[in-house]
Amino acid sequence: MPSPRPFTIEVPEATLIDLMDRLDRTRWPDRELVSDWTQGIPLSYVQDICGYWLNTYDWRKTEDRLNSFDNFLITIDGVDIHFMYKKSQAAKSRPLLITHGWPGSIIEFLNLIDLLVQPLQEGDETFDVVVPSLPGFGFSGKPKAVGWGVDKIADVWVEIMGSLGYTKFLVQGGDWGAAVSGSIAANYSDSCLGIHTNMPSVGPRRDTFDDLTPQEEEALRGSKFYQDWDSGYSKQQSTRPQTLGYGLVDSPAAQAAWILEKFYQWTDCDGHPENAVSRDELLDNVMMYWLSASGTSSARIYWESFGRGSRKDVLVPSGCSIFPKEIFKPSKRWVEAVYKDFRYYKVLEKGGHFAAFENPEQFALELRACFSKM
Repeated sequence: MPSPRPFTIEVPEATLIDLMDRLDRTRWPDRELVSDWTQGIPLSYVQDICGYWLNTYDWRKTEDRLNSFDNFLITIDGVDIHFMYKKSQAAKSRPLLITHGWPGSIIEFLNLIDLLVQPLQEGDETFDVVVPSLPGFGFSGKPKAVGWGVDKIADVWVEIMGSLGYTKFLVQGGDWGAAVSGSIAANYSDSCLGIHTNMPSVGPRRDTFDDLTPQEEEALRGSKFYQDWDSGYSKQQSTRPQTLGYGLVDSPAAQAAWILEKFYQWTDCDGHPENAVSRDELLDNVMMYWLSASGTSSARIYWESFGRGSRKDVLVPSGCSIFPKEIFKPSKRWVEAVYKDFRYYKVLEKGGHFAAFENPEQFALELRACFSKM
């Protein structure tokens, strides 16, 4: 079994100078012809945040914070996988593997990790937290051959946990993290103690369409909006990720716009993404893509995974938290059709697709409430 090796994040100064130069020389498109976001992310906002990126934002501050955690690389099947690891000082902590999705990164969980490693109040369960970067994302390496879909990543994640001495562990994920966590739960039931997800990998149950609840009707409306107006990025990334990458890797403004539009659409932000996540944190997340030139490699997870493989029932203990601005918000009976040993279901009043990023304290409460039933 390969062994993890300590890793320190040290971005060369020349990389940051190149970024500043590119931001300063951005060639801007015409402004949108509407007064909202219906044609895409507005020019004025992208110019504003890129100006802040150029003149005010401090990557070194974030780099120091990332390095305050234990960071590791482990080489599995020829690819270096980066992960953060923080072990609780409590005696009976359970290991918890948390996986991000697109267009997220490990940045989503920086404010969450300590809330899970340490008790918030007396009697709280604590966790040993492992947070990997998906292959082709952030400081993980980029696969040099095809085959790195969801199930492959799940295999690698189990190997990472084994390298840390964990043969049994909990999993959590949203977006692609939900799919990877679901694959672990379905294919490694002897290792997976339980799964929590904030975006269950399920579809609507057609046998319920004659008796839909108000929540299910809303979920179907949200799904239709997504398909009609919000899924173009997914079609592009699942069919032609290489073509997309030329612009994203060459232009920081393009990379920022591609990502930040989704933070507007998918966070509970009342019309502006910075109402949900701070400007610096938004740029921290964008930097995970820019510094590693991963516009293409991160998009390939769509090409690798869409329409490949079949969904399996999850038999291990499971639960989910449904946030109001999530892309798809399935009902309990829709989730139970796939997650057979279902222990926890809660619909929250606030939050979105990046729930741990938007409100880490609330997210930590949800994880404890769910995992306490497993």
